[in-house]
Amino acid sequence: MDLPGYGFAEAPVAVVAKWQALLKSYLQGRQTLRRAFVLIDARHGIKAVDDEILSLLDKSAVTFQAVLTKADKIGPRDRGKVLEQVRGALQKHPAAYPELVMTSSETGEGIATLRAIIAGIS
Repeated sequence: MDLPGYGFAEAPVAVVAKWQALLKSYLQGRQTLRRAFVLIDARHGIKAVDDEILSLLDKSAVTFQAVLTKADKIGPRDRGKVLEQVRGALQKHPAAYPELVMTSSETGEGIATLRAIIAGIS
């Protein structure tokens, strides 16, 4: 399931609430769902809207792994800061898988690693 731009939804509050209810309904009772991958923009780290999704995954007992995207858009100094912020935020989520993956669709960084992780989930 892909939720593109859930953090940028410019929709009425009632519509967003319906989306969240639909997502919660989808996630609950999904024993076949091995792991969810939550894409986090590396330029921003985990924002409040991301944290809501992570909490929903916790409540639904769905293991998830954070994938930081757009790694090519930040420098080494900012990369360290965002990794620290994301690791700190994930410590509050019992369903979080500990390994972070940093990716860039522009440079290909981390894509092979992510594919290997997905292929290795059984």
